[in-house]
Amino acid sequence: MNVLILGTGPAGLTAAIYCARASLAPVIIEGTQPGGQLTTTTYVENFPGFPEGVSGLELINAMRAQAERFGAEFRQGDVESTDLKSGALAVKLADGTVLHPKTLIIATGATARYLDLESVRRLTGHGVSGCATCDGFFYRGMPVAVVGGGDSAMEEALFLTRFASKVYIIHRRDALRASKIMADRVLAHEKIEVVWNSVVEEVLADGKDVVTGIRLRDVQTEALRDLPVDGVFMGIGHTPNTGPFKGQLDLDEKGYIITQFTRTSVAGVYAAGDVQDSIYRQAVTAVGSGCMAALEAERWLQVQ
Repeated sequence: MNVLILGTGPAGLTAAIYCARASLAPVIIEGTQPGGQLTTTTYVENFPGFPEGVSGLELINAMRAQAERFGAEFRQGDVESTDLKSGALAVKLADGTVLHPKTLIIATGATARYLDLESVRRLTGHGVSGCATCDGFFYRGMPVAVVGGGDSAMEEALFLTRFASKVYIIHRRDALRASKIMADRVLAHEKIEVVWNSVVEEVLADGKDVVTGIRLRDVQTEALRDLPVDGVFMGIGHTPNTGPFKGQLDLDEKGYIITQFTRTSVAGVYAAGDVQDSIYRQAVTAVGSGCMAALEAERWLQVQ
């Protein structure tokens, strides 16, 4: 096996297209969420080439069809563990299968953290979002809420002020955890209001599953109240899907794979997309890094 690609989000699928066109016969492991986070985005309007926008699922399906057209092979499965330091690369799947690729491209992405509520799960992609950059435009002139108190939440809230009429930050404590400079910017912004000492008990919606507000609980008094908003954004961070690579690759303090371009700490192993990008986390940047990883893998194979 020349190239094994882990993940079928924009990074993994782009790597698959490039590797397949180079006649490297890539094998792609789909993982637990085929298509990645993009499949939870109802509509994508900032991906080049789609002036009218495109659904996240439609975009992913088109990328997959393009990779299959050039001969990429897709396999269902989850990565259980890896051995990347013993000489020959080894990737063990949950069903016990062990694969030994000549090169490996990791595009397992990152998972946005969401509140563990039934209403959040039901309304994700339909008024509940983990990405203000992706979905903020849809809330022009509307009130929205951001859940969280760290830098991620502050960044989401500040970005949303470009579109929303009002941005509420819901924070369970009486002081923000964000860096001082970010907190100061938020507290000084005329469009932002922090709702202190409060947690979300439920995301409210009408009979058509359109978000109408959030039910808040005051952690000091236990009092409940409903806050009308049209969108709810999770600002509680992302978790990179790097569990199988701990101890095998160099990771940063947040668990993201450390790369030089897309090269990892192990020769012949590359990482692309959100699994190594804690800053931009966009489909278009994932696509670019997937292309880079594929070109790196092709060059690596040429000199072996």
